[in-house]
Amino acid sequence: MFTNDTQTTLSALTLEVADPAAARAFYAEAFGFDTQIDFRATDDTTSGFRGFSLSLTVAQPANVNAFIDAAIAAGASVLKPATKSFWGYGGVVQAPDGTIWKVATSNKKDTAPAEKKYDDLVLLLGASDVAATKRFYVEQGLKVAKSYGRKYVEFEAGSGPVKLALYGRRALAKDVGVPEDGAGSHRLVLGGFTATDPDGFIWEASA
Repeated sequence: MFTNDTQTTLSALTLEVADPAAARAFYAEAFGFDTQIDFRATDDTTSGFRGFSLSLTVAQPANVNAFIDAAIAAGASVLKPATKSFWGYGGVVQAPDGTIWKVATSNKKDTAPAEKKYDDLVLLLGASDVAATKRFYVEQGLKVAKSYGRKYVEFEAGSGPVKLALYGRRALAKDVGVPEDGAGSHRLVLGGFTATDPDGFIWEASA
C-alpha cells in the first residue's frame, strides 16, 4: 500500500473481479502492472457503464499502440481504436473483468522507439454533479491540482500510485465510447479513508 502522511490521497486501488488470479495475469501481461492495483473476488453484479474508467497517460503514439496491442493480445476488447484527434492520440479497451481503460498522449508524433512505459495512471470517476463531488473530496482532505468548473477536477496524487480525477458521468461515458446507463456494483474500492462519495464509490481505510 502507498501512504502519504501530509495529506489525504488515493493510497490504494482495488478492482473487484470474478477471478483475481486471471485479472492479475491480464494486467501484468497487458500493462506490466505489479503492485499498482489490487484485486478482490466478488459475486456482485453490474450492468452497463460502471461509472468510472482508468487511463494511462504516455509520451507518444508508439507507446499508446504498444499498450493497446498488448492489452488486445491479453484478451481485452476494443471500444475505440487508437487514432489521432485534435487533442493527440489514443484508444480505449475493455479488460476481461469489465474495467474500461484509455491509453492516450497529447503528442501526435513519435520521438523515440516504442516502449510500454506510462507517465500517469489516472482513475476517472463519473460524477452526476462534479462540483458537489469535488466539495465532498475537499472536505475529506484531498487537495485540488486542476479544476475546470463543473467539467473536470484532478486531485494531487501525493505518493500514491494513482491520480484521482472527476469527470461528468455522461461526458466520461461518451469519451470512452459506451452508453451512460448502468446499474449495480461499481466493482471498485478506493483506499485512504472510510466513506462513500455522492456517487456511491466506496472508500476503505488503507491497511
